[in-house]
Parts: sequence; C-alpha cells; structure tokens
Amino acid sequence: MLLEVIDNAHPTHKIGVGILLLGNVLMDSISLNRFKESLKDYVEQITHQHIPIRVTDHQGQDFVVMSVEDWEREQETLYILQSNSLIKQIAESMATHKSHQGYQPSSEEIDEILSF
Repeated sequence: MLLEVIDNAHPTHKIGVGILLLGNVLMDSISLNRFKESLKDYVEQITHQHIPIRVTDHQGQDFVVMSVEDWEREQETLYILQSNSLIKQIAESMATHKSHQGYQPSSEEIDEILSF
C-alpha cells in the first residue's frame, strides 16, 4: 500500500511511503536515503512513539529499526510463547480469574501494594 503523507522534515513536501503490516504492527517502509535524511524524526518515532520502521538499502535488502524497549518486549514475548509451562500457568490463571476463584489479597496486602 502506498500513502501520500507529509514529510516531517519538510512539512511542505508530500512523499510516498509504503506501509507494511508486520504481525499486528503497522510499519513505515522507507528508503535508506530517506531514513538518513530524517534520522532525528525517525529516532523520535521509534523511541518515543514505539513505531518501528522498515528500511530498504540501495541493494534492496530490508532491515527493521526499533527501540531497545520494544525489542526486549518482543524477546520476552517470544520466550513466554516458547515455554509450555508458562503458557499453561497463564491459561490456568486466566481460568481462575474468569471464574473469580483466584487469590484475593487482604486489605493490608492491597494497602502495602498501593503504598508505592
């Protein structure tokens, strides 16, 4: 899909930017030159808005730029998804939560948790 958008570095210019859906993430697809030209703006987008960017170099090779925080979150998710015991614990927790049979903290415990 190609959209016409405003270039943040040059607000009077309209540019074509490819938009990719990777998993559940809407991701800009840009050239390496455009990435270099507007590096500051893209770093802001990547780190503060948590929007990864797919960059294509001069030889057609693609790479993804994302924040460390987002990368670590993805790694944690992959680790959990690869662990059958963790998936089982999550499923059991969801079942007890839905049936309102899970652990009920005392009012003292709630006060302690909320005092942070």
